[in-house]
Amino acid sequence: QVQLVESGGGLVQAGGSLRVSCTASGRTFSRYTMGWFRQAPGKERDFVAGISWIGTRQYYQDSVKGRFTISRDNAKNTVYLLMNTLRPDDTAVYYCAASTFVSQSMTQHGYDYWGQGTQVTVSS
Repeated sequence: QVQLVESGGGLVQAGGSLRVSCTASGRTFSRYTMGWFRQAPGKERDFVAGISWIGTRQYYQDSVKGRFTISRDNAKNTVYLLMNTLRPDDTAVYYCAASTFVSQSMTQHGYDYWGQGTQVTVSS
């Protein structure tokens, strides 16, 4: 069983930056593919960014490329999402997800554990 706890969400003005974090329980964090998803009100949950087991490969949704950076610290069982140049349409609940069975995925079906989410609100 893997438990994921997100933190770091909040309110930020457009153009600003925010970093959200996700800490995982367990001793095999370094074996998990990790991802971030987001869900805006009335919309589906969408993939944002993913990172491989040891962090050598990162991949992003097109709308966040060049603005967001995913990283991980396996010694701290933590994955981060640094969000720069935030826009109002980045407003959403951001979810951390872990996959124990795929090396890369941009869909919800590729992940088997989820956090509770953290709200990110970008004001205009």
